[in-house]
Amino acid sequence: MTKTAESIWSNCLKIIKDIVDWQPYKTWFEPIKAVELKGNVLLIQVPSQFFFEYLEEHYVNLLAKTLKRELGKEARLEYRIMVDSGGTNGRNGTMDVPAGNMKMYNNNEMDFPLIINSPVKNPFVIPGLKKMQIDPQLNPTYTFDSFIEGDCNRVARRAGKTVAEKPGANSFNPLVIYGGVGLGKTHLAQGIGNDVKRLHPNKVVLYVSSEKFINQFQDHSRNNAINDFIHFYQLIDVLIIDDVQFFSRAERSQDAFFAIFNHLHQSGKQLVLTSDKPPKDLDGMQERLLSRFRWGLSADLQIPDYETRIEILERKMKNDGLDMPKEVVKYVAYNISTNVRELEGALISLLAQSSLNKREIDLELAKKVLRNFVKTSSKEITIDAIQKMVCEYFDVPYDKLLQKTRKREIVQARQITMYLAKAFTKNSLKTIGEHFGGRDHTTVIHSCQTVKDLMDTDSLFRENVMELTQKVQLAAM
Repeated sequence: MTKTAESIWSNCLKIIKDIVDWQPYKTWFEPIKAVELKGNVLLIQVPSQFFFEYLEEHYVNLLAKTLKRELGKEARLEYRIMVDSGGTNGRNGTMDVPAGNMKMYNNNEMDFPLIINSPVKNPFVIPGLKKMQIDPQLNPTYTFDSFIEGDCNRVARRAGKTVAEKPGANSFNPLVIYGGVGLGKTHLAQGIGNDVKRLHPNKVVLYVSSEKFINQFQDHSRNNAINDFIHFYQLIDVLIIDDVQFFSRAERSQDAFFAIFNHLHQSGKQLVLTSDKPPKDLDGMQERLLSRFRWGLSADLQIPDYETRIEILERKMKNDGLDMPKEVVKYVAYNISTNVRELEGALISLLAQSSLNKREIDLELAKKVLRNFVKTSSKEITIDAIQKMVCEYFDVPYDKLLQKTRKREIVQARQITMYLAKAFTKNSLKTIGEHFGGRDHTTVIHSCQTVKDLMDTDSLFRENVMELTQKVQLAAM
């Protein structure tokens, strides 16, 4: 039987297919075309310069051994590389290169022939063959230092620090950060990228929104350059993709991202993804992608608690060189409890009103400004509301507050709650007692007196009561 380039390459592929995993095979071997067989030299065509370099770096031994099985010990391989030369090299946009002639390139500076007709902002499209420096697309103000840690985000932030210190060499790969609007997903994700660039200057980092990824994929699809698009992303050491939930409406983009994800993960590269919901709740996503999202860690960002909101405001004021009365900071922190973005928006509005009206920032101005942020309510503070505040403050289960346990921490929490209920509600002593498991009015009187006595003798106890008093006052406002 006469040997042809196609038959030789087909036999080679049968062997390679049994050795290489399905995804690398599909990415790196299926696009290759057998061109010509001259004696013991097989000429194959590859889509780009980068494609050639990648094969030479990762699969040159496999190709050599496979070809020698088909053509003998003297077998040699040559590549025909597709280039955008405008036909000036005499081969109509191609050049032939012998195997084993791969040049080395720096991790941050590489040949990347990505050819489309319309100009697109770096880093996705670089016309022609030229050296490029990949712009990580990071906002330098998004750092770990400016991301306040609290109970609401501790797991995600600390996982992010681990990823930044050892990108790709940790168990959080991918790291999926999820949570509602304005809770800091983008801030934390870019903070990871900025820390990687600081700690590992030679790592190639790229941040991109899912919408931009989809738009770029569609541009490359129209220009028959999908392979170049995928190959570019496979150069990245730390890939950060924001709002992956938008992939749900882009099936073909999911296919491309699947190939990119697999290659990066298998190569020990780091992936950081953000989403508005956990992976299990992402509708319209391919199951094979969702299963890979679950390989690493999914960490949620929750609404910041009162103390964290105060710290966020104080850090923002410090960074901007601003000053504001403590009572105003507490009032804003208490009333804006939805997300960090609204919290900072309220602060900006307050400062703007102060500047425009040429008046000091005080509680009255804060109340006026926050009417645009907070739904007003005519309801007065209730015993139930006070009970919940105290339980949250001391981390005491609500049902324990009503039981007859004599544990010191439970007893003190109950006494403080009765004291605050008497001070801030119009309920009778009998009604207050009934809210604590049917206790009588004498128990309420005794509790209030005990709180007053302890405030005179125990400074820590007094501090706790004063802080809770402020919380109730703010709620009453």
